[in-house]
This record gives sequence, C-alpha cells and structure tokens, in this order.
Amino acid sequence: MKVLVIGGAGYIGSHVAKALMKSGHRVRVFDNLSSGQEINLFKQNEFVKGDILDYPALLSAMQGQEAVIHLAAKKAVGESMENPMIYSSNNISGSLNILNAMVETGAKYIVFSSSAAVYGMPEKIPVDETAPLNPINYYGFTKLEIEKFMQWYDRLKGIKFVALRYFNAVGYDAEGDILGKERGSQNLLPIVMEVLSGKREKLKIFGNDYPTPNGTCIRDYIHVSDLASAHLLALEKLAGGMPSQSLNLGTGKGTSVKEIVEAVERVSGKSLPVEYADRRPGDPAVLIAAADKARELLGWQPQYTDIDKIVETVWRIN
Repeated sequence: MKVLVIGGAGYIGSHVAKALMKSGHRVRVFDNLSSGQEINLFKQNEFVKGDILDYPALLSAMQGQEAVIHLAAKKAVGESMENPMIYSSNNISGSLNILNAMVETGAKYIVFSSSAAVYGMPEKIPVDETAPLNPINYYGFTKLEIEKFMQWYDRLKGIKFVALRYFNAVGYDAEGDILGKERGSQNLLPIVMEVLSGKREKLKIFGNDYPTPNGTCIRDYIHVSDLASAHLLALEKLAGGMPSQSLNLGTGKGTSVKEIVEAVERVSGKSLPVEYADRRPGDPAVLIAAADKARELLGWQPQYTDIDKIVETVWRIN
C-alpha cells in the first residue's frame, strides 16, 4: 500500500515509518522538521518537506497515496493551556487540511495519533474506551475534536479511520536504526537521561504523597516500537474492512515514577539525584490502559513489558 506518513521524521513517526517499510508498504514521509529530524529518515522512503498548514504542499504530497498515518501535532500540555491559538491552528486546522486533501485525492484510510488525554481524570482504572471523554487540557480537547471530525468524514465521505489513544510512549528502536533523540520532550525518561548526561542538575518529581504504594504517580509506559506495530496493524485491518474506531494503546501494567528511577539506576549503574516537589494540578495518581480491544481487533500484543528492557533502549542511545 502507498502510505503518506505525516510527521514521519519525528520520534514516533520514524518508528512507524520503519514498521511500514519492513512490511513491504511504500512510504512517503511528509514533515516540516520542526521537531522531526533528517537523521530519522530512511533512504528507502521518499521524503517531502512540508507543513500541514500549507494546503497546496500537502495536497501535492497526498497525490497517489492510498492511506495516511497522521502524527503531526503539537503535544505539550502546559503550552496548550497558555497558547491555545497554536494548537487550534496546527492540531485542528492542520488535521482538517489532511482530511480535505484525502477527499480531494481519493485516499481512503487514516490512522490517527490520538491520546489518553481525551479521558481527562478517569473515574476508574484501568481506563477502557467506554470511559467518559472529558479532557482537562486544551491539547486533549484538540485530539478529541479531531476524532469527531474523522467520524463525520467517515459518515459523509467514506474515509475509514482508527484513532489510537496512546498512554505514555517511551523507548527507542532496539535495532539501533533510529538515532535522533526526541527534541524538547517533557516526558519522564528523556528528562531522566538529561540528568544523567549533566544537562540537568537533578530530577524533579512532582508529588510523593499520592495514594500509591510509594507515593509517586503510576503510569502505563508503552514502548514506541509497540506503538508502531499497532499503527501497521490498524492500517492493514482498515484495508481489510474493519470499521472505523478509537482504540487504547497501553500495556495494562502500571509503573511508578520512583520505579522508573530505580530501573534507570539499575541499567545505567549511576545514581540519580532527585528532588521532590509539590504535585502538579491535574495529574491523576494512577493512569493505566485497558487495551483489550486493540488486542482483540488488531491482533496486537506489546513486546516490551519489562521496564528495565524499555530503559535499556533509551540508555543505549544516550
């Protein structure tokens, strides 16, 4: 299948492009390189530099493509609350450009990078797809709105979609083919690695008084290569006639911030300086996915469930 991977030079996108390529699909990457990197591109894949807000460039790149993987989005929660205009423009307007270009060029399938942020503060754990959709930040709101737009484009124009609601993406390609470090990440493991490399003085942990076994937040960490395999399976299932839907992606296993720190110390052999700070508003104590639906419908099975093995893939490129 001819697949346009939008955001395919980025952290998750490059892993998705590799999975598609290895499975025999013809990949064209469309990326503005604002956060993606040329080092993450594969020479076997075609690359078009462009922005989803540039509709003529997007339309040109979409020509001849049968399917789209949409990973182009702003994703910093704090920034989305301070500057919603950027998120409205890039996430919402950019996504509508993608859907409109699909209609115009005849592309029929789209796999969209959504987020667990669509759930907000879940009422029960683990979180399944029937949980209330109540985002508490503007980033999560944009992801939910895009899912709603896709539902309408399915109804009106026959574009079939899968929205993959990620939990906490971590790790790097274990085979060492993807070398570009994620830039500007506010996620835990990249920050931990910056502390180990001396770029940061210490790791600040927000809250050690949560109602969890060791007082720190618990999250569902899913390896980026497992995310990539889910995109591949979702696309192939759509092409095989599966109806449009939204699916959680997570391991179903929770790991606390303190357990991450301990795993990093085991893998690196280094001690990590830590400072505890007050809780951040809006951080739930526990966030774990119920991903049974993805397993059942896609035949998807996460390969990386051991936190030390996940940390090893990050430590290897640092």
